[in-house]
Amino acid sequence: MFVWSYWKTIFTHPASPSNEFCLSKADKEQYEKEERPESQQEILRRAAKDLPIYTTTASRAIRYCDRCQLIKPDRCHHCSACDICVLKMDHHCPWVNNCVGFSNYKFFLLFLMYSLLYCLFVAATVLQYFIKFWTNELPDLPDAKFHVLFLFFVAAMFFISILSLFSYHCWLVGKNRSTIETFRAPTFRNGPDKNGFSLGCSKNLREVFGDEKKYWLLPIFTSLGDGCNFPTRLVIMDPEQLTVSSQNEPAKSSGANQSFPTRPLSESQNRLLASDSQWVEGGPEEEHVKSGSLYCNTADTVVLFVVGGFFWPNKSLGIGWSQVDENFVL
Repeated sequence: MFVWSYWKTIFTHPASPSNEFCLSKADKEQYEKEERPESQQEILRRAAKDLPIYTTTASRAIRYCDRCQLIKPDRCHHCSACDICVLKMDHHCPWVNNCVGFSNYKFFLLFLMYSLLYCLFVAATVLQYFIKFWTNELPDLPDAKFHVLFLFFVAAMFFISILSLFSYHCWLVGKNRSTIETFRAPTFRNGPDKNGFSLGCSKNLREVFGDEKKYWLLPIFTSLGDGCNFPTRLVIMDPEQLTVSSQNEPAKSSGANQSFPTRPLSESQNRLLASDSQWVEGGPEEEHVKSGSLYCNTADTVVLFVVGGFFWPNKSLGIGWSQVDENFVL
């Protein structure tokens, strides 16, 4: 399993955006002729109108790769080592000489796990001989002593280092973040949010490992989605009717004179949000109301249930329990 996972991590080609994210020939020529950033953004905005893009740059501009000449999907980044845009890029790993992203992130996690178990097995089997060497009970064989010491220390050293890396990536999976998003949070309509893609620990695990738990420990691709379209925790409120907008009507968000589609709370096409109840995470509650919208800025905010359920808002707003209809009347 260790060799299989390592092989899949190395030789699985990083997934790149599909052709629908590439500019048409006419738009590309017009984009290259324009010198003003505002005009270039207008071309990109028109081209991205029907694309599932919900994050922008820090300056509210559409994310565009001049090298690959395409509009970047959410969580997609350009790798300078591979010279391609990688879907849900996590990092470029020199140990596997490959980009770790949407297509091989599961394989990378399994590679770390099986490496950890392998180092633990080697260290545990050599430990008894190391103890004998320490107590001078080991036969006087110089070569044997060197092999015992070398094997034990190498296995223990790699175990400790891989344990820290594996623990870090397990934490990332639980939060549904990539390494890049940890250092540079994705920017949504209401600003940067590191937890913008987090749906709760259970759903986050399923997004990487899939719905079938029997395949979780096998290095075969079972991740959900296409690498271009990801559910978020964004909730839109109608400022006049004080109702959460219908889940079937995607709203529009704007910034810097541009409009960007806002993903609804649930999408029938995404299995992660197809259940009757939404995610729940404990912790301090935090809500921000800007421009007539309610945005769950952290993963630890409110509890929402779909049609026929309840809404439990922040108590600081002075709103108690209320039965809700299909529009989530507050």
